[in-house]
Amino acid sequence: MEWEVVIGLEIHAQLATKSKIFSGAATAYGAPPNTQACAVDLGLPGVLPVLNQEAVRMAIKFGLAVDAEIAERSVFARKNYFYPDLPKGYQISQFELPIVGKGHISIELEDGTEKTVGITRAHLEEDAGKSLHEDFHGQTGIDLNRAGTPLLEIVSEPDMRSAKEAVAYMKKIHSLVRYLEICDGNMQEGSFRCDANVSMRPKGREKFGTRAELKNINSFRNVERAINIEIERQIDILESGGTVIQETRLFDADKNETRSMRTKEEANDYRYFPDPDLLPLVIEQQLIDEVRATLPELPNEKRDRFVRELNLSPYDAAVLTSTRELADYFEAVLAATGSKDPKQCANWVTGELSGALNKAGLDITESPVSAQQLASVLIRISDNTISGKIAKTVFEALWEGEGADADTIIEAKGLKQVTDSGAIEAMVDEVLANNPAQLQQYREGKEQLFGFFVGQIMKASKGKANPAQVNELLKKKLAG
Repeated sequence: MEWEVVIGLEIHAQLATKSKIFSGAATAYGAPPNTQACAVDLGLPGVLPVLNQEAVRMAIKFGLAVDAEIAERSVFARKNYFYPDLPKGYQISQFELPIVGKGHISIELEDGTEKTVGITRAHLEEDAGKSLHEDFHGQTGIDLNRAGTPLLEIVSEPDMRSAKEAVAYMKKIHSLVRYLEICDGNMQEGSFRCDANVSMRPKGREKFGTRAELKNINSFRNVERAINIEIERQIDILESGGTVIQETRLFDADKNETRSMRTKEEANDYRYFPDPDLLPLVIEQQLIDEVRATLPELPNEKRDRFVRELNLSPYDAAVLTSTRELADYFEAVLAATGSKDPKQCANWVTGELSGALNKAGLDITESPVSAQQLASVLIRISDNTISGKIAKTVFEALWEGEGADADTIIEAKGLKQVTDSGAIEAMVDEVLANNPAQLQQYREGKEQLFGFFVGQIMKASKGKANPAQVNELLKKKLAG
């Protein structure tokens, strides 16, 4: 039987507020355990939660960016369950009336096509604390610093049909929340993580199969691995005549497997009810308009503009707009070069620079070569001061901190390109005179030796001869 996978993601994005969603406690990462949990976060007697307005604005911002419905009235509810890292015995979340309703976002597939993924809802909630198993032999420690940290839970429709589609969607949401500056997207610190709902059904059937939820996956690679492993597990069960049970499973990256944590709870198991300590949240149109005015140019808009106005390929435009920081860097290079050659700028940012960053394990924000420094290299290529090959040497020197800009390095290392036609012609004559056998073979029809002569001339000039002039003069000499 041919099977079809059905995937939906629940993404938890930690909102970039300075304080928690219902208290004034700090949200900074890395503080000593239990130093950022106040009486409100702990749910001590007599304390009351107060909603963080900035978290509300960030949720609205996300909703507008995915063309979603913004609820005029939403309600906070208590989600009741008992776990050591949940100090109040319940989590304040949203259930029936979330702040953000139905929306959608487009993702780019590997074949270059686009697919629209529906967003069911996005709701505000507080995070729980963290259980620490590795630091206490035979015991579990509880760090409540995260308790009360604001989260936006983004729930997709079950629209994805492969692990790669799920990763593309997750990456798109990751890019978007960083563009909007509502989440730093740091997966290592737990700021951006997801649960994946996976089920199988016979190809062509409309009814969904029984789903398993894979909890708290915090990397793109692990999302793909976990989903593919779960697909294989469910198919094995179904094809052997078994039944998939609805449950929550944990992905073990070391063992490359998913394993059962607990049977999947239904909503009524959590005994949701409106939180009596929090009034319904009423959002007026004026606030929505104010937030809309702060929206930046969104990734798809920027990508389309790069294609339309800069004549970049859709692929280059998509790569350059994959993160806001990379797009900003590219535009800074473009501005510093006078915007004369967008393609050249794109090639260097996505090629030489990105390659060096990947090799060094650095983010674009950590680049040793600033946008202005890279622009100084491209300007000198454009005015024929240096060749493209020499430019790579200059870039490497900038990367190593050997100069403030391209001009400093070109001067210090004597890398200025030879453009004097008389000097180049002399080099051409010398190379042809020193290689009579190859010259004879060329004139007898072995035209591939043209590259040999170019290489010898560039070697004689120590790479400084202008390649275009070398080619032009060499063609004339060989024709004569």
